[in-house]
Amino acid sequence: MNVEFIDALKEIVKEKGISEELLFDTVEDALVSAYKKNFAKSGGNSQNVKVTIDKDNGEMHVYSQKVVEENPATVNEISLEDARQYDPKYQMGDIVDIEVTPKKFGRIAAQTAKQVVIQRIKEAERKVIYSEFVAKEYDIITGAIIRKDKGNVFVDLGKLEAVLCSNEQMPGEQYNFNQKFKFYIVEVKNTTKGPQIVVSRTHPGLVKRLFELEVPEIYSGVVEIKSISREAGSRTKIAVHSNDENVDATGACVGPKGIRVQNIVNELRNEKIDIIKWSNLPEKYIANALSPAKVIDVSINEDNKSAKIIVEDSQLSLAIGKEGQNVRLAAKLTGWKIDIKSESQASETLTSE
Repeated sequence: MNVEFIDALKEIVKEKGISEELLFDTVEDALVSAYKKNFAKSGGNSQNVKVTIDKDNGEMHVYSQKVVEENPATVNEISLEDARQYDPKYQMGDIVDIEVTPKKFGRIAAQTAKQVVIQRIKEAERKVIYSEFVAKEYDIITGAIIRKDKGNVFVDLGKLEAVLCSNEQMPGEQYNFNQKFKFYIVEVKNTTKGPQIVVSRTHPGLVKRLFELEVPEIYSGVVEIKSISREAGSRTKIAVHSNDENVDATGACVGPKGIRVQNIVNELRNEKIDIIKWSNLPEKYIANALSPAKVIDVSINEDNKSAKIIVEDSQLSLAIGKEGQNVRLAAKLTGWKIDIKSESQASETLTSE
């Protein structure tokens, strides 16, 4: 140990944000183990040893610690008579520090300290990266595709890789090397190998964050996103509400000449987006949610939170959607069970009753 080494340790403390006390304590503990492994006599591993490092000049000392006992029985004990040869003030039960620093301990110490410091640096860097990304959990991030393995896609986020699992990939979307996408950070795990980031292209939160980026009124809180239902790669319904009667919520989301919503559609590889006007009246909200179909009548049952919808005969297939997608997304968006019938079907039901 020398002054240059101590200065280097203190510089690492500043750069990496490691606690100086923790770093020195860790190095000292590691040197205790190194001493016991390389210098302690047979059976000596059971002895109590401590190592001290002077934080100013780098001087290092190894001490064997012994407890003052009347009849010493172990290597960790010393008689009062022997203890007072070091210092006359010692009493029964005191701990005596006897220096046992080996002459050749410097080389072992330097090597051991180096290994500990390297490990601490790695741990500190992992901690910093974890803290940085855990703050971005449930947020949006841009990354580049770097490789594929067993159905998973790995994404370069700059400081580390993220994984896009197969169930978080948009159906039909191609992920080519070096291609950039926006991702939603689903989870940030702190593992023994460092931070693990899980990202998604299918999560409704991705759509929410994209609208917050594109629509200043949402970012400022004037327009509020009330609900989102999504079938990734195909269609999304988003319900919005304006907290300012002078601001049209749907118009703000669409943007001048549709540019805002089109930017989001482009990012989602032409996924269709229905922007729905939210209402605190269930009948009106449900009718809006079935857009682009036009609804004639809505009757609700609040007890089981279900709604019966009547549309024109020509609007039935549009209201239901391909393979039931439109009504399925509307039900998920509003939280109501929805049963749709055409005017003809409704008339037939009344007649049969």
